[in-house]
Amino acid sequence: MASAATVSPVGTEKLSNLKSAVAGLNQISDDEKNGFINLVSRYLSGEAEHVEWSKILTPTDEVVVPYDSLAQISEDSEEIKKLLNKLVVLKLNGGLGTTMGCTGPKSVIEVRDGLTFLDLIVIQIENLNSKYGCNVPLLLMNSFNTHDDTLKIVEKYSNSSVEIHTFNQSQYPRLVVDDFSPLPSKGQTGKDGWYPPGHGDVFPSLKNSGKLDALLSQGKEYVFIANSDNLGAVVDMKILSHLIKNKNEYCMEVTPKTLADVKGGTLISYEGRVQLLEIAQVPDEHVNEFKSIEKFKIFNTNNLWVNLKAIKRLVEADGLKMEIIPNPKEVDGFKVLQLETAAGAAIKFFDNAIGVNVPRSRFLPVKATSDLLLVQSDLYTLDNGFVIRNVDRTNPANPSIELGPEFKKVGSFLSRFKSIPSIVELDSLKVSGDVWFGSGIILKGHVSITAKPGVKLEIPDGALLQDKNIIGPEDI
Repeated sequence: MASAATVSPVGTEKLSNLKSAVAGLNQISDDEKNGFINLVSRYLSGEAEHVEWSKILTPTDEVVVPYDSLAQISEDSEEIKKLLNKLVVLKLNGGLGTTMGCTGPKSVIEVRDGLTFLDLIVIQIENLNSKYGCNVPLLLMNSFNTHDDTLKIVEKYSNSSVEIHTFNQSQYPRLVVDDFSPLPSKGQTGKDGWYPPGHGDVFPSLKNSGKLDALLSQGKEYVFIANSDNLGAVVDMKILSHLIKNKNEYCMEVTPKTLADVKGGTLISYEGRVQLLEIAQVPDEHVNEFKSIEKFKIFNTNNLWVNLKAIKRLVEADGLKMEIIPNPKEVDGFKVLQLETAAGAAIKFFDNAIGVNVPRSRFLPVKATSDLLLVQSDLYTLDNGFVIRNVDRTNPANPSIELGPEFKKVGSFLSRFKSIPSIVELDSLKVSGDVWFGSGIILKGHVSITAKPGVKLEIPDGALLQDKNIIGPEDI
């Protein structure tokens, strides 16, 4: 891949002014200052990765391994204990629940039966540790937005059998577009002057926090990284065993793409290596082809398994130059830029990297209240912290659910349902307007409920709605 790595004279001047401004920011460490300047100079050198479309190849089954072809795990619990003692679980915990109307870390939203994402994660690892007598620690990568709250929250697990470690990802200053200065030097000293630079930062932050060396000294070999809001991202022995046996330094879990996932990144073979192709890298004339599910059949779940020694080697050699994602925002009337990276893009730098094409059940993210409706319904049950899909559901796909803005915040969502309806036989649900649900409601097939403006529409207790389009009480 061709990349220009020289900064123009104007860029050089911008960079040198930025360096002196950043040197004066005492809220962040030298590691953070260096990482930030490094990212900006890469951005200014315009080393955008342009993919030559004609060179893209569909990965073979050696590169993206079908899950069903992974070897079965021995039943010997000593063998399993040995495997698990090499593992660390790391959850990306930097996100706030603001989209869903919550303050604080998203991982403390209650998902089911009064348990939060974090509760479920801890219960799952407790069960593994007690069943096999192993020690799988849990790491939480926080951002400066979630750090203080998370420290308070993890206190409640102080008697748990799980060792919980927290560390912070980097804190970088937002860049003012007009003069390329850091926003904090404009007098914005609060949190709004800063941003966490995406989950690609997990690798340098593991190293800079000292956690990486500590884990290696305990004999840990692999880290399983996943978003804290993905309820399907649980430890999988078959994947771990395969990676150790085949000395794969990096593995990305991918899953078959549906029309709902057309924007997700996909794995390709490119110039002899496996790499992630994101929609932002696709030339305009090929965007529709990228979104089709014929050519690109899989997408990245962001469940990643990575060898710890390989992370150390690459971070120390400054070898992880992931594509930069520019994220423009406006803060206090200033147009600012956040430069971010994604952990999945690191795949091309690791040796013997692979994808594993996993069942859809390993991808169950809760990004909105419509996802919360799915996991709180009878479509799933809870078993030892694991969210298990109801076997009575014959359709392998989940129902598509669209809830109007009245349901966007978790509080309003919960107040509008006396109890979550039964949706085992539901194909799609669309709700808009001031709609309220009673208890014991059953939804089947395709259901659309629209309250007219200014009208409160109540669905009575025990209603059975099958293939219905409801716009008033008379339609129920």
